[in-house]
Amino acid sequence: MSNAIKGGEFVIRETPYTDVFIPEEFDEEAKMIRQTCRDFLETEVLNKLDRIDSQEEGLMQNLLEKAGDLGMLGVSIPEAYGGFGKNFNTSMLVTDAVGGGYSFAVALSAHTGIGTLPILYYGNDEQKQKYIPKLTTGEWKASYCLTEPNAGSDANSGRTSAKLNAEGTHYLINGQKMWITNGGFADIFIVFAKIDDDKNLTAFIVEKDFGGINMNPEEHKLGIKGSSTRQVFFNDCPVPVENLLSERENGFKIAVNILNIGRIKLGAATIGSSRSIITQAVRYANERSQFNLPISKFGAIRYKLAEMATRLYATESATYRAGQNIDDAYEALVASGMDEAKAKLKSVEQFAIECAIIKVWCSEMLDYVVDEGVQIYGGMGYSAEAPMERAYRDSRINRIFEGTNEVNRLLIVDMLLKRAMKGEIDLMGPATAVAGELMAIPDFAEEVQAPFAAEKKIIANLKKAGLLIAGAAVQKLMMSLSKEQEILMNIADIIGYVYIAESVLLRAEKLYHTVGAEAAELPSDIARVYLYGAIDKIHAAGKEALYSFGEGDELKMMLVGLRRFTKAEPFNVKDARQRIAKKLIDENRYTF
Repeated sequence: MSNAIKGGEFVIRETPYTDVFIPEEFDEEAKMIRQTCRDFLETEVLNKLDRIDSQEEGLMQNLLEKAGDLGMLGVSIPEAYGGFGKNFNTSMLVTDAVGGGYSFAVALSAHTGIGTLPILYYGNDEQKQKYIPKLTTGEWKASYCLTEPNAGSDANSGRTSAKLNAEGTHYLINGQKMWITNGGFADIFIVFAKIDDDKNLTAFIVEKDFGGINMNPEEHKLGIKGSSTRQVFFNDCPVPVENLLSERENGFKIAVNILNIGRIKLGAATIGSSRSIITQAVRYANERSQFNLPISKFGAIRYKLAEMATRLYATESATYRAGQNIDDAYEALVASGMDEAKAKLKSVEQFAIECAIIKVWCSEMLDYVVDEGVQIYGGMGYSAEAPMERAYRDSRINRIFEGTNEVNRLLIVDMLLKRAMKGEIDLMGPATAVAGELMAIPDFAEEVQAPFAAEKKIIANLKKAGLLIAGAAVQKLMMSLSKEQEILMNIADIIGYVYIAESVLLRAEKLYHTVGAEAAELPSDIARVYLYGAIDKIHAAGKEALYSFGEGDELKMMLVGLRRFTKAEPFNVKDARQRIAKKLIDENRYTF
């Protein structure tokens, strides 16, 4: 495992297709777990959406308890605490499977993720023994109290306070938290507060029955109306000293690490949701006739269906690729002697860059899918009687959840540059080599074309484009680069599109070598459609960044380099999309 890829290293390193996991490789047990979750949605959730959105008293709690009875809340919980002890990627598959459950998916994800994992990963033995089994069954429901009116993205600026009482037995917590998912019915709150004059947050496990907890009425929201969202007030809430979670002032680190998990899990949830929406859109396009033809016969509609499927398939490829990277890193850390809980956190932290990419690209993929779903439905798409209206409203929160997409884009570049400065990733060597390549004569030699060789060369060149622009920006702007958010977001877009495009290409390549060329034809079409779209987006982002800080002959030279690195042989994207759309239409569902 010494040669295993590090988080963020994809920018400078080629990944063989043999090193990636693709969703087609899930074993039968994982598929059975996924089917159990899908069946649960069909029988218990999708027929109750209006009741859920009206927040019928006790309904969401009952659904979570039923999910707990089936083991859905404990897939990744160790068997010692009543769970199944499955790996990270299997827990992602569960999140994917329930992703089409609208507000129920939000409640379940908040409970199993940010509500439960801080205790599982940071709690001591007594805390885990006390809380995890009941959270696993759903007997107790969990929520997470971090955000405050004046502390959103800047979470560590929160003002909620904790003071030890005179007897030294309890911390008295005072403060206000807002946007608390599951707040209205949670039994357990993970609360972040500052003790005395500490600079950093500390985390606490707070039981509702401790007292001193009051709430505002349910928030009226644009979407996810069935998700309980409350403001929570703590007024001398007495928390036993033994309920301090981890160490004093370790709360901000807990929050950051749990958010990394939340980001990639959010990506998995959007995949499940998008799959359902595309199937509904395909079926409507086949049923709806205009000019004596089903609208699925028209090129403009087929374009939409194919592009929706392409973006879903591509981001799904990246999500499970990263999930397996996390699992592999975890196994290597445990094998080296690290404690299992610490290894879980360290493995996710290692791939925090990929988690941020997946959060951004998946949430924007879902927004695209639901928007086009509304458009395919036409006037009915705007009606609350049809399924797209709820999906459209519910989707919008995902670009805000788990850190806004703007914050995550900035984090992608920030984390990458910090790792380079620490010597964890060698960015400067490859960036310098790329700058030198601009002065060399391009190599026009014909190469023997192995399968996907041309596309892999494009990916390699797109990485060079990113290194060219990032390296030039660092050299030109130096310490002021951190203030140039527009340029940082341009660089983040290049990095993100490279990662997604490479992931879907590796998936198609692996299928080509495992199931054969014929079976991999449509995945290959999807990979190429996404790649050629990414080329244009990367060129646009790169050009905008260079215009922002380049000048004179140096700018001209870098623009020439950008054009060279974003050049590709012609590919008929339209015909490929038509083939993708035909498969969807013939199958009458999302089928990839």
